[in-house]
Amino acid sequence: MNINTFRAFQSRNYRLFFAGQSISLMGTWMQRTAVYWVIYMQTNSAFILGLSVFASQFPSFLFSLLGGTIADRYDRFKVLLFTQIASMVQAIVMTLVVVFTDYSVVELICLSVLLGIVNAFDVPARQSLVHYMVERKEDVGNAIALNSTMVNLARLIGPAVAGFILETFGAGICFMLNALSFIAVIVSLLAMKLPTYIPQAHTQKMLTDLKDGLHYLKSTPSLGILILLLSLMSLLVLPYTTLFPIIAKETLGGDATIYGYLNSFVGVGALSGAILLASLRTNSNLRKLLIIASTLFGLGILFFALSHTLIFSFLFCILAGFGMMLHVTIINTLLQTTSSSEMRGRVISYFAMAFFGMQPLGALLIGTISHYIGAAETLLLEGCSALLIIALFLPYLWNAKRP
Repeated sequence: MNINTFRAFQSRNYRLFFAGQSISLMGTWMQRTAVYWVIYMQTNSAFILGLSVFASQFPSFLFSLLGGTIADRYDRFKVLLFTQIASMVQAIVMTLVVVFTDYSVVELICLSVLLGIVNAFDVPARQSLVHYMVERKEDVGNAIALNSTMVNLARLIGPAVAGFILETFGAGICFMLNALSFIAVIVSLLAMKLPTYIPQAHTQKMLTDLKDGLHYLKSTPSLGILILLLSLMSLLVLPYTTLFPIIAKETLGGDATIYGYLNSFVGVGALSGAILLASLRTNSNLRKLLIIASTLFGLGILFFALSHTLIFSFLFCILAGFGMMLHVTIINTLLQTTSSSEMRGRVISYFAMAFFGMQPLGALLIGTISHYIGAAETLLLEGCSALLIIALFLPYLWNAKRP
């Protein structure tokens, strides 16, 4: 870590964004941890657990392209402010349902679907708005890496706190704290001083904009290959945390606290990777680093699947989290820094579709497979899949020119 690690903080708007989002994301991870644990405790079913992940993330697959088009056509700041308010309302409703009603898994899944729809519009607007938060464009890559640091710091703290609260106070408190956390990000957004938005004249229909985004990816293979790589990893590997409640309870003989710790140790590794990425020089070869990161990701999951003791399980969670964070963030950075400004929102929407959209399909697939062959065996297959996928993409990534 060096002074350049935090150079994006020189921009006031980005400092505000980072502070508000850090608090909000901790609440988000608390809610996510609580939802999946409660659903597994009520159903004791790997398939239903996978179904719940599918329900919460698949709407992002359906609407992310529309979300990217809206981010390119309208004021991204207003879109982001709206999605954050909508997310807070969803968390409030979740709290009221859990605390004051005799709820079932159905209500939790339906509310998760609602949040997934909101996220489809939130991600493209939030990611592409970063370019306008930093004063020096050469700091955009650093800002993206710091975003990952922020996300994974929240992933480190949120699940651990959620595990304790689940055992001590119940799920309702997790949802309430998440609702309150959105106040921080909304206040930070309102305090920003962004360049005045200048509406652009749109001479073509939104459907044409969507087609143009797809044509742009097809005509830019360097971007399309990265989207394809992320899609395969999101489908077959990234949903590995779906099985954490089962591993915590059945393999490690633990409770909600152990489940929270597993997620938090993934966060430890991811945070370490984010700090490493933020500290890199601007001329670093990100594609070759992507190969190393993806390999470590696969090995971490593979060794975790074979572990039956807490200490080694935690260590391999760190390794998996480290590789996973670098894998996703490097792809995000390459997409944002090499795509044209007028197409950036749509490129990010394809990133969101690959990342958030394929994971629910993978969670459903993994939950189904785990139902028949077991959670540890399914994780073993995921680790092997990661190594096979990166081997297939190795020739392109190794020989590709730097952006």
